[in-house]
Amino acid sequence: MAHNLNFNNKTGRYSFFSVKEKAWHGLGQIIQDYPTSEEAIRYAGLNYEVAKSPLYTKGSGIIETADGIEIGSNELHVPNYFANIRTDNNAVLGVVGKDYQIIQNRDAFTFFDAIVGGNDGIFYETAGALGQGERIFITAKLPDYIRVGNGDDITEKYIFLTTSHDGSGSITAAFTPIRIVCQNTLNASLRNMSNVVRIKHTAGAKQRLENAHKVMGLANSLSKQLESTFNQWAKVKVTDEEVKKLIQLALCPNKETLDLLKKGAEEDVSTVFKNTVDDAFAYAMINDTQQMETTKGTLFGAYNAVTGYYQNVRNYKDSEAKLQSIVMGGTAQLKTQKAFELCTSFATDGAEAFTLN
Repeated sequence: MAHNLNFNNKTGRYSFFSVKEKAWHGLGQIIQDYPTSEEAIRYAGLNYEVAKSPLYTKGSGIIETADGIEIGSNELHVPNYFANIRTDNNAVLGVVGKDYQIIQNRDAFTFFDAIVGGNDGIFYETAGALGQGERIFITAKLPDYIRVGNGDDITEKYIFLTTSHDGSGSITAAFTPIRIVCQNTLNASLRNMSNVVRIKHTAGAKQRLENAHKVMGLANSLSKQLESTFNQWAKVKVTDEEVKKLIQLALCPNKETLDLLKKGAEEDVSTVFKNTVDDAFAYAMINDTQQMETTKGTLFGAYNAVTGYYQNVRNYKDSEAKLQSIVMGGTAQLKTQKAFELCTSFATDGAEAFTLN
């Protein structure tokens, strides 16, 4: 699997750091102590700036004049569009419009500093750049945990931020709990709440980014509700058949497949879907993390079967694709949210929530 981490030819290093534990194929800098924001920017190779440069293109080279036709250079300015360029190596990161506002890497850390500096126990955990440096990401570890059962099954809590310099997306800050024992990303979205703050790269973006610390309030509220929900689910028993039905419903790709499942015509669904369900179900049945008191034969374990499949089993084109799918609103996040909704219904309505009728 490709890692897509930026490699800085000047420093001879990959643009990534992690505290104590290896990640991203073992590349980047592994440091032992939690860094300050200035140190994190340096360790992660994010100490570069981005500038908007006027955009030009080449014409045909044929120019009609009063005296006839001349052949020569014909450089044309592209109005209202700019190239975003790294000032340290002139790498072109993307093409943006005139209203696009650059958020420098240091500005992204400004948001974190407002949180990290004001709360004990919040630390920079990872940061890095992808591609040519067009996308960066930062995670900060929050204090305390989400505790399920007798305390052996715990979930760490993080705030994650990513932004791009190529015009492809918004600045995104999200609360993301990570399950320690298997590193499952549990992007659970509770009803009527969101765990994500998104800010467009337009005028005022920097000011709104500075005010985006409200994600901290979301994190505190969500983690309390998730802890209560997961502890409830850990006490609800489910059968293997019900686990498989949850997986089928959560991973179902389209209405046609759902209609076949409703008819009991499982043999007619696509081979790809069958294999996906089988892989997730196998994870649910045999993975070590599914044999705990809190997960074996429980609703919490059924939910973790879906999150564990996307985090630990499913193949992705590269690590950026995995990041997009799991954390940034891609397929995995949508499917795990569906699983969360199904489990919520099961906790209230019992087996009827997993029926295919």
